[in-house]
Order: sequence, then structure tokens, then C-alpha cells
Amino acid sequence: MSVETLCQICEDARATHRCNRCGAMVCDRHYEREYGMCLDCASRADPAGRGGDTYQY
Repeated sequence: MSVETLCQICEDARATHRCNRCGAMVCDRHYEREYGMCLDCASRADPAGRGGDTYQY
């Protein structure tokens, strides 16, 4: 038996990635491959488009 996980952001698409920062399961559309994070964490890690991890909780 297979359990399909839905994206924790849109709750619509099938989750295929796990965020390296918060652990959320997200779909392709809500995963930032460059950072290995969900879009929520990636936007906090690099809010101004600068390089480096400036993540703020």
C-alpha cells in the first residue's frame, strides 16, 4: 500500500521533495532546487536575491 503525500504549501499537488531547512514535503512548483529548500525557506534564506544563507526564523 502506497501513501501519497500532498504538498504542504499548496495542499494540491503530490509532494516529491523534502525541504533541507524545515523538513516540509513539497511539490516541484514549491521547491527551489538551487537551495534545496521549499519556497518559503528559500525566500527567507535569500530575500534580496543575494548569495549566502541569511535565513531568519
